[in-house]
Amino acid sequence: MSLSTGQSVRDLIQQKKSKKSGLQIVEKLVPKVLFVTAFISILTTIGILLTLTTETVTFFTRVSIVDFLTDTEWYPFYENDASYGIMALVSGTLLITIIAMLVALPIGLASAIFLSEYASDRVRRIVKPILEVLAGIPTIVYGFFALTFVTPLLQKMIPDLGFFNALSPGIVVGIMIIPMVASLSEDAMSSVPNSMREGALALGATKFEVAIKVVLPAAISGIVASFVLAISRAIGETMIVTLAGGATPKLTFDPTESIQTMTAYIVQVSSGDAGYGTTIYYSIYAVGTTLFMFTLIMNMLAQYISRRFREEY
Repeated sequence: MSLSTGQSVRDLIQQKKSKKSGLQIVEKLVPKVLFVTAFISILTTIGILLTLTTETVTFFTRVSIVDFLTDTEWYPFYENDASYGIMALVSGTLLITIIAMLVALPIGLASAIFLSEYASDRVRRIVKPILEVLAGIPTIVYGFFALTFVTPLLQKMIPDLGFFNALSPGIVVGIMIIPMVASLSEDAMSSVPNSMREGALALGATKFEVAIKVVLPAAISGIVASFVLAISRAIGETMIVTLAGGATPKLTFDPTESIQTMTAYIVQVSSGDAGYGTTIYYSIYAVGTTLFMFTLIMNMLAQYISRRFREEY
């Protein structure tokens, strides 16, 4: 009896040692796996930057960088008198983004305030998933929605509105990014401690005052982050502006006119309108680099703003 007991104890000790050694192997292996995945992400980023840089440099050996940045005309398909003024594409991109922000930011922030401060748990569980479903709709569906529904609807109110214009895709891009603004802003506002709300209510503040003057400033860093992500998403949107915005690069801020964005131009050339090794082919990398710089500067600005607000509050 004692022998079997001694054997069972030894077996238990051995089992514990084997489990411990297995856990130690896992503990040593997990950091290495995580390092490899992080390293792959870094290598991917470096590869993208190298590709953009090398091809863009090739483009600027054929086209003056001064003309690229200052010229207001973009006519790359003119064989004898090609013009590569990026400002024509930048204006179209900014126009779409501004219209989208005018739609998405107020509606998304208002939705976030409602979900965080006014909606019951039951309403929040129903409304928030429905909002987030909008983010899962393919962008090409949004593009056809803008082209076949929103544009004809706007033409009834604006008779001179062309079939291709900046207003329709701008509105639809704004609708598409509302869930991003609403969801991320609501998450930031919900993370504000309830003690801050209760303290403000105890001092006689109304619920609206608590939401605007207490919760909103406390969650401002997360809200700014949601705004920046939404703006980046609007700048990088492709299919909606390609289908409904047109292919007329021009320096204009008239939302009723046909325009072309940087992403729409990349789609146009990538679909086979230019041969490999031509100046037009390399121009898509120059446009892509410009788009990358826009996003990079905006993210750096967002980090600065978030840091400043975090220090103040």
